[in-house]
Amino acid sequence: MSVIPKTKDQVDQWRSVMFLYDSALKKLNTKIEILNNEFVNRYDHNPIEHIKSRLKTADSIVKKLKKDGYEVTIENMMDHLSDIAGIRIICSFTSDIYQIADMIAAQGDITVLHVKDYIQNPKPNGYKSYHMVVTVPVYLADGPVQTKVEIQIRSVAMDFWASLEHKIAYKFEGNAPEGLLRELKECADIVAYLDKKMLSINESVKEFAEKDSTRDEYLDDYTSPVLDLEPISYIIEDSGSNNTDGKEKKKKRWKAGGR
Repeated sequence: MSVIPKTKDQVDQWRSVMFLYDSALKKLNTKIEILNNEFVNRYDHNPIEHIKSRLKTADSIVKKLKKDGYEVTIENMMDHLSDIAGIRIICSFTSDIYQIADMIAAQGDITVLHVKDYIQNPKPNGYKSYHMVVTVPVYLADGPVQTKVEIQIRSVAMDFWASLEHKIAYKFEGNAPEGLLRELKECADIVAYLDKKMLSINESVKEFAEKDSTRDEYLDDYTSPVLDLEPISYIIEDSGSNNTDGKEKKKKRWKAGGR
């Protein structure tokens, strides 16, 4: 249930509510930075590359409420929208994503409302990310107010893909050409492969650091981890040929919505 500031002025109510969300972002940002620093001190590993945070604009809030079929009121905004305040955590490796999510969920004053794991269950277009909606207590003079924040946790590669997907969706207003969407899905497959490969290399580096044997002995024994190359097989086929006619044919197929 929402806690609406006690004032008759709608503008004052709006400012007070947005102050709550902004304060929740600041508090959660501080918590995440402390957890990251603790991880560095204890394990000599920095799981977070960087953190982004934002508040939805008034226009975005109004559009979202109308799209979801709700009357545009401050109460509906607080009750039915979970992403007014949002934090995005960018990690180096997929293994870091789940560690960070567990560390956040373990905080005593944070309540996890729901989770959507788009890494294990990607969206049809290839989108991957780990989403959490939590509540954070914002301590005011009259007492604490539980405030919702959406947290998105993803790898650097996932964030790169999502940024491009967002630009395409904005440019074409949700009606991008089918051929372009197929190319984007293929990029998502490449990103998935890249994340797996980078993680396997990182695990090999850690294994090397933990080895008691000499460097030369380890390098003699090292074999590259075997990964499924199927997602990028078409890249090898394309890059193996300099046939200009073939490239032109592919370009024409793309414009026609094919491959």
